[in-house]
Amino acid sequence: MAVQDIMPTWVGATAKQIARGVRRGDVSATQVVADHLDHIARVDADLAAFRAVRGGEAITEAEKVDEQEELANLPLAGVPVAVKENTAVAGLPTWNGSAAVRTPVAEADHEVVRRLRGAGAVILGVTRMPELGLWALTDDETGVTRNPWDPRRTPGGSSGGAAAAVAAGLVPMAHGNDGLGSIRIPAACCGLVGLKPGRGVVPCQLGAEDWFGLTEHGVLTGTVGDAVVGFSVLAGRRPDRLEPPPRLRVGVSLRSPVRGVSPDAPNRDAVAAAGRLLAAAGHDTIPADPVYPTRLGLQGIATWFAAAAADVQAAGLARRDLQRRSRRHVALGEWAQRRGYVREADRAAWRERSVNFFGDHSVDLLLTPALAGPPPEAAGWSGRSWTANMKANIRYAPYAAPWNIAGLPAIVVPVGRRPDGLPVAVQLVGPPGSELLLLGVAGQFELQAPWQRHAPGYPRVVGTGSPAAA
Repeated sequence: MAVQDIMPTWVGATAKQIARGVRRGDVSATQVVADHLDHIARVDADLAAFRAVRGGEAITEAEKVDEQEELANLPLAGVPVAVKENTAVAGLPTWNGSAAVRTPVAEADHEVVRRLRGAGAVILGVTRMPELGLWALTDDETGVTRNPWDPRRTPGGSSGGAAAAVAAGLVPMAHGNDGLGSIRIPAACCGLVGLKPGRGVVPCQLGAEDWFGLTEHGVLTGTVGDAVVGFSVLAGRRPDRLEPPPRLRVGVSLRSPVRGVSPDAPNRDAVAAAGRLLAAAGHDTIPADPVYPTRLGLQGIATWFAAAAADVQAAGLARRDLQRRSRRHVALGEWAQRRGYVREADRAAWRERSVNFFGDHSVDLLLTPALAGPPPEAAGWSGRSWTANMKANIRYAPYAAPWNIAGLPAIVVPVGRRPDGLPVAVQLVGPPGSELLLLGVAGQFELQAPWQRHAPGYPRVVGTGSPAAA
């Protein structure tokens, strides 16, 4: 359902605009949160972005923000934020993508949620994901999460609800986590900025073993400025000020990590457009293809399987209670564990090779497509076969996973539209510690070719007289 707000509202404002307005007294955190809760009530029945909304609790927390005497040091003062449902929020169960894997009501916040609250954010609720976070398709037996740009399409996954919420203006910033692309894939599907930090930059503490070190927490936002603030908060430091990047050499590659899967024309065109933006910003681009060994794909898939099995075993879940697609995935994970196919030495070898890629090619960053094709249909994938889910995931989203295995930072940035009107994006990958450099280049893209922050028809900043434009 397309919605266009008529009355002045803070729905559609960026996180930075809201925080600035609350800090200087232009608006109360309570009003901002009430505006967003009203918008969620009108819109989310059609999108299914949220698993649970904390209506009264969020208002109470917003009132506590307003009661604070000193707001100057709160970079997210009064900003409504959503949290992915696999991350503990005190007072709510942790669903993990379905009722079968839901855990009891959490007594305490996860560390990243604690940091968001400590920065002044108000948690509006938790967003939907696929069971166990395994898929780039978000649905379960209670609902299908839809892409605000085209409700017939998935918003991606596994942070699909988070992406749908930001793209529709339900929140200006949503927390997500990324094990094999779960921030970057939905960001690309929904026209958002999605940063996966490098390993160890943000505390993880998810599931049994953080998916053997593959998973990182981050945020999805409509602007680079909001992404900078969100990243800084999750990393436990004061918001960084982006400086213009120095002249860079950027390697450009269309090569797919998966044999037989190639980017379609809109995704190839997106990389070409990004190359032109880099040149206009004063950077140099050169062809530079990473070598993706066949064994890397096999190791990555085995780790994906085993991560699911480890989480199920640690939680004491019965495989028979899982969705059809998840049961097969976990069974394969148990097999991979027995056969010894999941080895830290293999991941360390790929990380070393990935870090060396930048020196071997004398490049500072790598540019690739974000996706290989359009987002698949929004449908009941949770009831379909494991094979159908695997094919859908691999065919449209092969580019993200290698950088989780390597533990390198990577960002997705919108660069235009597909012929069907859906957004199209590119991925930038950097060496360890390059998060701010990636954000700086993304900021140059945004300055030269600003993108539409919300899906057509959904709230966006309108008119110089509206609070959101202040």
